[in-house]
Amino acid sequence: MAGAFCMERGVFMYPVSNAFLQAVQENTRNYCWTGQITTKGGAVYPFVYEDVVKGSGYVTAQCCGSAEIELGTVYAAEMGVTLFSQVDRYTLEGAEVRLSYHLRLADGSYEEVPMGIFEISEANRTAHCLELKAYDYMLRFEKSFNGFETVGNAYAFLDLCCRACDVGLAHTKEEIEGMPNGAELLSVYPENDIETYRDVLYFVGQVLGGFFCINREGKLELRKYGAEPVMEVKSRHRFTSSFSDFITRYTAVSSTNLRTQTAEYYALEPDDGLTMNLAVNPLLQFGLEETREQLCRNILTDLAAVNYVPFDTSTIGNPALDLGDVLTFTGGQADGAQIACITSFDCKIGGKQRLKCVGKNPRLAQAKSKNDKNISGLLNQIEAGKVGIHTFTNASAYTVAETNVRVISIEFAAKEETHVQFFGQVLVDVSAEPVGRSATARGSIVVPFPALGGGDAGAASGSVGSGDGDAAGGTAEAGADGAGSSTEEAGTGTDGSGEPGTDEGSVTVDVELPVTWTEDGKAVAHVTYEFNDSEILVHYPAETWGSGKHILSLYYPIDGLVPNITNTFNVHLRMEGGTAQIGTGGCIASISGQGMAAGVAWDGTVTVEEYVQPFALMGGLQAKAFSGEMGFETMELVKKYYSDSIRRAAVGAFGMPVELPKEGEG
Repeated sequence: MAGAFCMERGVFMYPVSNAFLQAVQENTRNYCWTGQITTKGGAVYPFVYEDVVKGSGYVTAQCCGSAEIELGTVYAAEMGVTLFSQVDRYTLEGAEVRLSYHLRLADGSYEEVPMGIFEISEANRTAHCLELKAYDYMLRFEKSFNGFETVGNAYAFLDLCCRACDVGLAHTKEEIEGMPNGAELLSVYPENDIETYRDVLYFVGQVLGGFFCINREGKLELRKYGAEPVMEVKSRHRFTSSFSDFITRYTAVSSTNLRTQTAEYYALEPDDGLTMNLAVNPLLQFGLEETREQLCRNILTDLAAVNYVPFDTSTIGNPALDLGDVLTFTGGQADGAQIACITSFDCKIGGKQRLKCVGKNPRLAQAKSKNDKNISGLLNQIEAGKVGIHTFTNASAYTVAETNVRVISIEFAAKEETHVQFFGQVLVDVSAEPVGRSATARGSIVVPFPALGGGDAGAASGSVGSGDGDAAGGTAEAGADGAGSSTEEAGTGTDGSGEPGTDEGSVTVDVELPVTWTEDGKAVAHVTYEFNDSEILVHYPAETWGSGKHILSLYYPIDGLVPNITNTFNVHLRMEGGTAQIGTGGCIASISGQGMAAGVAWDGTVTVEEYVQPFALMGGLQAKAFSGEMGFETMELVKKYYSDSIRRAAVGAFGMPVELPKEGEG
């Protein structure tokens, strides 16, 4: 049975048949394990259950630490096995391992449950065995993120990470945007702890109120805690078990606001449970206070589903169970009315399966966790002489045509009056409009034609040369010779007897032919800089390209910055004579200088932009683009304005051709 993603909360068990669920709970079972190793070179080495050294194989995974429930986690699953194999270990670097569990059903057939896809990180050779240790694709996200400032919704961040790290995403755009906070516009705060794409996933997972894992198909999947049990674990299925005497539940979240340097606290009523500390999430720093509160309360709503009894048990095993699955336990010391969630499992190949759920006791939670305003790690990084940098990369793709498209936007501030420098680089895939060309080809051609028959020519010459007897005798002879000469000039060789000659005739003709063809044109990229909503009029970079991939390098110095005010630097791009495609992550830019602020304080500016595609009215009024802008200043009374503008509007002739009536007509 093929795997499928289940959007229902707490139901992530691999989809199996009812016959499988019946067979896996029997006192005895007939099963086996199989696997396959695929090297980077394409070599395939399958192995069966008999090739596995007894007691050596395992698969472990977790979504929380060892003490409490966590949000946004990005733990990698681990697989280890020792095989009776002679495969050269030096060929296994980065090789892929697929592992499967096969259970015999009541009808004698076997049902397969894939256990995941893993990449070998360590291969050791003993005298007769090969020891392997491998991890799933989560480790691919351990790639430097470079601290770029990025703007987009949750799906844009996930798509950016997956594309950059070559991992598939198990969700569609509609699924992510349909989640609470899924459609909200997020922005990375400049001063953050993001080092890798894995860190980005962690903060996005917090915003979405879940955790990430790599599913059995090797795709990145977001899961949320739920309350719907997938199966019952009876006492006869457990070898050992331990259950807590409390229920872990959350009624509040706390998030640190870097701008105000305070911990913001949001709670349910009654607030008698644990508090989830989101710490400093760089995606929760921008926006109005009401927006931040809504984001945090949506996270709290997802977290409120946690109502679990922590446990630790050793069972006969069900490899179809997965992280996030909710279980009920009956028999023995278990309370069948309560639920628990799998936060970690350790599945032994040919052995037992250990399941675990972690959690803290709400009764032992310290009161200061709700009101503690001490934010560790908050330091003022605005130091004299320190060079600060604000960076940007685009989380969405752009299509650039004849109207301006904003491809780069960076906000920054300075503690003191200083100067900074802007650097940018844009990867552009250009499609230039084809251009028609025409020319005239001149030359000479030689047209050959065959010689005429000599007998006929002689006859013709004789006929022409014959006259009135003796008086015309000389003329007749000359006529005969003249006819032969004329024929040779025409290209016909004859002798006196009228026999045909051997040369052929030809005619040289001067000709002129028109030639047309189509070739790749030239597209011109026009760059416009904009500083604090004002277009920079003294510098308009431009590049001329043919079709293909190009790099656009940008630079601009900014002098005389006013201290303690938020500044915005935008870059607009338009194409003339073609179009351009800019992929996700294709724009990287930075603004750096001394005395720059560690974080950009919002100054109350709200900017709304609206764009309308080119339109025409009866062929008379044509406009390239229409835009409206609206701005407000609430915290710093520097600017207050409202404006509408029409850009590059062209008004053509309004008249239409009219035929005058002819004379005599009405």
